[in-house]
Amino acid sequence: MISGIVGSNTHRALDPKEFRGFALVDPRAAVVFVNGADSKAAQVFTLVHELAHLWLGETALSDLDPRSVRSNDVERWCNQVAAEFLVPMSEFRERFDRRRDLRGQLRPLAELFRVSTQVILGRLREAGVLSWDQYMAELEVEREAVAAFLADRGGGGNYYNTKPVQVSRRFASAVIASAKEGRTPYTRAMRLLDMKKESTFDGLAEHLGVV
Repeated sequence: MISGIVGSNTHRALDPKEFRGFALVDPRAAVVFVNGADSKAAQVFTLVHELAHLWLGETALSDLDPRSVRSNDVERWCNQVAAEFLVPMSEFRERFDRRRDLRGQLRPLAELFRVSTQVILGRLREAGVLSWDQYMAELEVEREAVAAFLADRGGGGNYYNTKPVQVSRRFASAVIASAKEGRTPYTRAMRLLDMKKESTFDGLAEHLGVV
């Protein structure tokens, strides 16, 4: 599930500084939630990080702050899994040129691996290129740049494209189909999808092709 707001309230944004995502472990229906208010590259890292929590079988709320992660073995392991999955160290070492300016390589490497520049900085620290203090200083610069970008990005978007991402397309389709087949009351189905108008419910059903 991905959302950048509280419920359907567009005036209550989820702050990535407070949390990036969470994982709920359940034998029947495990859930991964990703904060959609974060940058797209950061969302991808969070997704893999939370999947690692599911593989461990542990429910967790993650902020991914390196200072808190440093003293938490589970969070550190999940970060390492996500980093290695997205930016394999063997390939990273081949791509990074120690003779060239570090800052000039950050964005090209981030685009190559389709991750954030913050993930690249983490790999540089793990590769021994940056000390912990250097890493934290560079990380703060990148965080300020990302925060400025997100502040200027603005909202908007198509509701019917966004809703299936928020609750998962499969879940939304299953709930709508159940309601249309008479197995779930419409009021309950709309509550499950956080909807108040039947016209919106029907619009999503049409968008998803559930008739």
